Amino acid sequence: MAMAMAMAMIKIPCSSFSWPWQQNSKLPKVKLLGGGSVSVSRMGFGTWAWGNQLVWGYQPSMDAELQLLFNLALDNGINLFDTADSYGTGILNAQSEKLLGTFITQFQGPPQIRDNVVIATKFAAYPWRLTPNQYVNACRSSLDRLQIDQIGIAQLHWSTANYAPFQDRALWDGLVAMYDKGLVRAVGVSNYGPKQLLKIHDYLKERGVPLSTAQVQFSLLSMGEDQVEIKNICDSLGIRVISYSPLGLGMLTGKYSPSNLPRGPRSLLFRQIISGIEPLLISLKEIAQKRGKTVPQVAINWCISKGTIPIPGVKSVKQAKENLGALGWKLGASEMDQLEYAARESPGKMIQNVFQTR
Repeated sequence: MAMAMAMAMIKIPCSSFSWPWQQNSKLPKVKLLGGGSVSVSRMGFGTWAWGNQLVWGYQPSMDAELQLLFNLALDNGINLFDTADSYGTGILNAQSEKLLGTFITQFQGPPQIRDNVVIATKFAAYPWRLTPNQYVNACRSSLDRLQIDQIGIAQLHWSTANYAPFQDRALWDGLVAMYDKGLVRAVGVSNYGPKQLLKIHDYLKERGVPLSTAQVQFSLLSMGEDQVEIKNICDSLGIRVISYSPLGLGMLTGKYSPSNLPRGPRSLLFRQIISGIEPLLISLKEIAQKRGKTVPQVAINWCISKGTIPIPGVKSVKQAKENLGALGWKLGASEMDQLEYAARESPGKMIQNVFQTR
């Protein structure tokens, strides 16, 4: 009854859905190094917007639709959801974890589908988190919000090497402790540059903890030297690259132009970049038209075809449906070359995340 009411409220016809226990679409999964039985879909969904009012305009009235898109994702074989204990504005801090916990608990399909959900959450390197035990406590708090027994992938949100190198060891030891205590199934890092990535990989290996994933800003707008080096390192070590911002915060959707900018803080960034990516957008549109796809689907598929796991952000059923169209096919070599040439020829580039280290 509650689900039907929610669907009526946002005016989405029930006939447009077939729930997991009716269809249970199966997509190829990617097995994680050292993650035991952890396997994730070739694409996940990012939940930064779930609680973020400043950048994404979140309102609690969106929750009903977020639950619908969560179920839609499971229906179509998506089992990876990326979040963080710092996602959310002000009093809504960690809201995305709370919502995911609610959606998992209220899921009405077969238990095996619910149990196959892999939550990848990130732990912030807050300045007051100075001991391994504080990170273990942070992990337990996330588990409480998520209402699950184990976190699928526990990730360090960023390294403190650039400004507080003494804190890094506590981060690393905290990750080891989470793994050893059985609180998490696999571990990963986010915003780690090539040098720091190698350092933590070697440190964790000495402690008997495999590094399963490395999350980095990776897209046709973000394919600089660091990204290429990180990808090469990960490929050589069996680490899976998770691509965040595969659509460049929306610049690669084809929906924006210098005269049509998004509202809020993103407009400042778009104003600097959007006019310089015309060659890339033209190539994306050309391939999308030939393929019978949309521009976002082609941009996301490029990430998949490069061997990464993209996690485009979603905050509506419409976005979720469009992103799902990036699955089940693969760009050809000539199309990849065309897109990468266009990206190199486009003067507009995504600004490097300030939290990324070398």
